[in-house]
Amino acid sequence: MIVEEAAHIYNSEGGGLSVVAGAIPRPIKGNRGVLEPRDVEAAIKDSGDLALAPTKLICLENTHNAAGGAVIPPDNMAAIQAVARGAGIPVHLDGARLLNAGAYLDVPIAEICRYVDSVWVALCKGLGGPVGAVLAGDRNFMVRARRAAKMLGGGMRQAGLVAAPAIVALSDPYPVLKRDHAMAQMLARGLAAIDAALVDVDRVQTNIVNCFVDRFADSAAEINRALRDRGILANSRRTKIRFVTHYHIDEAAVAAAVGHFAEAIKPFRQVALQR
Repeated sequence: MIVEEAAHIYNSEGGGLSVVAGAIPRPIKGNRGVLEPRDVEAAIKDSGDLALAPTKLICLENTHNAAGGAVIPPDNMAAIQAVARGAGIPVHLDGARLLNAGAYLDVPIAEICRYVDSVWVALCKGLGGPVGAVLAGDRNFMVRARRAAKMLGGGMRQAGLVAAPAIVALSDPYPVLKRDHAMAQMLARGLAAIDAALVDVDRVQTNIVNCFVDRFADSAAEINRALRDRGILANSRRTKIRFVTHYHIDEAAVAAAVGHFAEAIKPFRQVALQR
């Protein structure tokens, strides 16, 4: 299975690709999560050589989590689809934040999904549903998927309790998501005003703001702890702090986050200046 090297399903699902699906990932380096079609074509292995594991699936991620919520351009998806069709390989879309991509491009998600054979969308991220996701594909695919879900314990009773808020979340999501994107832009500009090295504002497309603190600390966890002590919650990994805007974040919350970040990073900046 061909994936981008920083893909969520490759790096953050506990090895499920191999353990559950029995697949061998073939990671390819992309540009902010976007794969070059020629690289995808070069990575495809057919079943003619018995020493090689034949390529059976190409997986894309839109928006791309590790790339800061970057959106895959539709023409890139179309080119990869053409490569896949030529090789007789299906394309799956990890669309955990697919509605964010649609809101950014200002197109219905059908315009994005036309380039793939199957897709899943999370309801509990930017859409604000409490739990759950939607998986979609053709009829034969869904029959197999439902059986696999049953085998993995995916049967659910009283599913209407989950479906009802999901329907609300899907009813008119773009205005809310575009507001989330605007809040992310506001946050990015505020952090960049503290120090231009923290955030590349031009790379913030949707609702994720990656803040890089390597200039000030060896580990982002130290600064993140200082933020948490001030009531600001974010994820950190290595030298990156990831902020995500969502339904409950407004302009006042963003302003507060920027102000608390300025205070939290102040001692780290002083140490950095003394080096």
